Amino acid sequence: MSTEVDIAPPQALRHLKAVAAVALLVATGIVSGGLFSRVHAHQELTSWTDAQAVPTVVTVMPEPTPASQPLVLPGHLAAYINAPIYARVSGYLHAWYADIGTHVKAGQLLAVIDTPDLDQQLQQARADLQNSIANEKLAATTAKRWTEMLKQDSVSQQDADEKTSDLIAKQATMEANEANVRRLEALESFKRLTAPFDGVVTARKTDVGALIDAGSGSGPELFTVSDASQLRVYVSVPQSDAASIKPGMHATLTVPERPGMTFDAKLVDTDQSISQASGTMLVQLAVDNKAGLLFPGEYTEVHLDMPGDAHALFVPASALIFRSHGMQVAVAGPDHRVQLHDVTIGTDLGTRVEITEGLKAGEPVIDNPPDSLTNGDVIRLAATAATNAPRAGVANASASTPTHTATKTASASPAQNPERAHG
Repeated sequence: MSTEVDIAPPQALRHLKAVAAVALLVATGIVSGGLFSRVHAHQELTSWTDAQAVPTVVTVMPEPTPASQPLVLPGHLAAYINAPIYARVSGYLHAWYADIGTHVKAGQLLAVIDTPDLDQQLQQARADLQNSIANEKLAATTAKRWTEMLKQDSVSQQDADEKTSDLIAKQATMEANEANVRRLEALESFKRLTAPFDGVVTARKTDVGALIDAGSGSGPELFTVSDASQLRVYVSVPQSDAASIKPGMHATLTVPERPGMTFDAKLVDTDQSISQASGTMLVQLAVDNKAGLLFPGEYTEVHLDMPGDAHALFVPASALIFRSHGMQVAVAGPDHRVQLHDVTIGTDLGTRVEITEGLKAGEPVIDNPPDSLTNGDVIRLAATAATNAPRAGVANASASTPTHTATKTASASPAQNPERAHG
């Protein structure tokens, strides 16, 4: 009985071992390459994401305040002189001679009042005056005679003194009656209502036969006369601009009813006080109206040239940052880092604001800053945003599509399939 054992030749075994070793090396290389590619893609994605986290901002340069800046305020026109005419005597209106819109001269007759009661009082006062004049003359003659008789010792000193005192009393009565006559004659002159100055009758509130009650400004006026050849303009100036208001300043007026027309005015004076109710100062201007184009009571817009603040700067209103402790602006520093400045606003013009403190000329201000911006944050200026892309593919995508679309696409691809990005 015999046993046979087949043994492979040594040459074949060595060949199999070599093939296995080569396969192992190839597999190891493939695995190492894949791991390296994943690590490299992750590092590149992290770097690109960090770069994209830096906000891209637009900066604007502050504009200096002009030498003068306009201030437009509402105002109203008033007659330079406006006089309501009241009756000083009671009676009935006999006639009127000037209606509304009549141009009158100083002293021109406006109306006449019938005053029968006053006429009788004046007649009685004149009669009393004549009686007192006669009594005074008799007392003077009597006193003179008794004085001569006293020199001859024909009467006593007491009797002479009584006659002299009676003369003095009669003279006082005569003077009182004369004053009463003059008073009533003065009242008689008020039967004629006349214009106190050259102007226009702007109101007539009576008619023929109307009962007139004498008043002193408490009752309704009979006429109103206004001098509109020159008008007063009243404007309420805010407290922030009150310090710049000076008498003699020039202003222009516009009224809605006359588009395209402007009227020159001159600042006359102010009330030199700030109203607690409105926080404004009342300003009075004068405007020439000899042409009669403006009317008392009209609304007008007053354009004042206010002196500018040499240290103030204008920035867009969108550059303001509202924080709990006040307003700020963000300035782009030379190292591309944010510097937040506390600022003080002088004038708000809507789309622009005047910064009086906290900002210097030449400092680039960030427009529309992100709400999360803080001091020292790194920023990217919009002019250099395209050069900061991490890869050429992203840069090319940015050139052909909006920035936010290209960023979204580029950031999604490596994260979803890093191997495809480097396959």
